[in-house]
Amino acid sequence: MSTSVSEKIAFIEHALSVAWPNPKSELEFETPFQLLIATIMAAQATDKKVNQLTEVLFKAAPDAASMSRMDVEDIKTIIRPINYYNNKAKNILAVSQRLIDEFGGEVPASREALESLPGVGRKTANVVLGNAFGIPAMPVDTHVHRVSNRIGLCKTSKPEETEAALLKLIPEAKLIDFHHYLLLHGRYTCKAKKPECGNCPIREICDWEEKSF
Repeated sequence: MSTSVSEKIAFIEHALSVAWPNPKSELEFETPFQLLIATIMAAQATDKKVNQLTEVLFKAAPDAASMSRMDVEDIKTIIRPINYYNNKAKNILAVSQRLIDEFGGEVPASREALESLPGVGRKTANVVLGNAFGIPAMPVDTHVHRVSNRIGLCKTSKPEETEAALLKLIPEAKLIDFHHYLLLHGRYTCKAKKPECGNCPIREICDWEEKSF
């Protein structure tokens, strides 16, 4: 099926909104601070595992003030089951202390300020901006990068290139939902190793040469 990029976007939005009528982050959080910490933990870890650990962590320290007073070894003990727990624990404590010292204990709704925090890169900042503050952003993880290239929205080799391409193609008002559509589709259908092409609601507009039916 030969379609323009704008037609692809409209088709994807419709088809995936049926599959995911209320697209949102699968990380569990109650505040911007909790989302920031969960997102830091989520690198190279599943949302399911992160949610299990943050349930314990946030009972001990639900906000920046209480987290900043924790001993880093106690944080390590709680988050030990995830990859890179040593560095993540150090960043969690450092972020919390910086929020207290420089931002009154609140997470800033600014990309520049977010990226100045320890362990916070562009993707993490985008996640917080979009999910905590409703500021249009396009976080690009492995799922978004893979799906965008497979279906033909872009032809890029790096996540930052994918983000730049998607920002040019997708209307700002649709960015937050569209991010979730691509992420959820990649996580549950358009998987890296065993994509479920036969169950894919957007297969007819997919350009991937290896797709199967």
